[in-house]
Amino acid sequence: MTASIPDLLLDWYDRNARDLPWRVAPGAPIPEDPEWPYRVWLSEVMLQQTTVAAVKPYFAKFLDLWPSVHDLAAAPEDDVMAAWAGLGYYSRARNLVKCARAVAERGGFPDTEAELRKLPGLGDYTAAAIAAIAFGRRAVVVDANVERVVARLFAIAEPLPGARKAIRAAAGTITPDERAGDFAQGMMDLGSHVCTTRAPRCLLCPLAGVCEGRRQGAPERLPVKPAKKPVPERVGTAFWITRKQGREVWLVTRPGAGMLGGMRALPDDGWSARADGSGTPPLAGAWRSCGAVRHGFTHAHLTLEVRALETLRAPPGEGTWWPVARLGEAGLATLFAKAARVALAAAG
Repeated sequence: MTASIPDLLLDWYDRNARDLPWRVAPGAPIPEDPEWPYRVWLSEVMLQQTTVAAVKPYFAKFLDLWPSVHDLAAAPEDDVMAAWAGLGYYSRARNLVKCARAVAERGGFPDTEAELRKLPGLGDYTAAAIAAIAFGRRAVVVDANVERVVARLFAIAEPLPGARKAIRAAAGTITPDERAGDFAQGMMDLGSHVCTTRAPRCLLCPLAGVCEGRRQGAPERLPVKPAKKPVPERVGTAFWITRKQGREVWLVTRPGAGMLGGMRALPDDGWSARADGSGTPPLAGAWRSCGAVRHGFTHAHLTLEVRALETLRAPPGEGTWWPVARLGEAGLATLFAKAARVALAAAG
């Protein structure tokens, strides 16, 4: 069964590969550009739990601001976090800076999967992807898309996450020694556009003839996922504190650890540390309600009330008065950008 799979997949990839700014053409040699591993690494970190469409403009922006890993390593972390704002999963941005500095210190990216795994923020998948795509090493690359393709191809019916060991082992049996990077990207593309979660397009799949899940008649049931747990609800309050007739707003920087760590934000009541916030404002005064925003995290749904106050003095603690006219440059996390829009709309 397995002997023809790499040939079938690579032939399909040669004809159907997506044109992406962090890829070379199928079958093309690995670029001799010393920054090629940097671009592969940057794209792989950005693509974690994020769509290609969302990543493209951020990828271009980062390369424009920091063309090399040494440029990124020298950048202030606040600038990197601000440039990342809106892409979500902000721990990736913090790890991006740590990893860039580690790579710059050692003089470049290592070219083996084992050494790549030693870098900050690089797990098994990212290390394998960089080894295969950036350096042409044989590495077993398994992301969510590949996981789905392999579970169906081999009809692995054990529920996740327990099935991941068997899925990885099966993926290892079909990963070729040559063109491992193209094979990995071809499997990703196949899972993204053909072997989809719902209604897989089996008639278009180059592996349909050797797919055990299809032979059994219900490939869409694989991989078997555990029952979803109810997503908890949280509530909290964000505070829109202005001065000079609303021309400046008080912004804080969230602690490096924890939710939205290291990002600029509006002050809040500590909702991220509890099931619900206290609602206690940082200053006494005639607060007014501006409305609320809803936001989904992977672990909870949040309803955040937005309250506003015009004041003559700064709240306690560290922060900065930021020009409202330049709020787009602050790099607010998406949640607080939503809250700011609500406050500005209420102010008229």
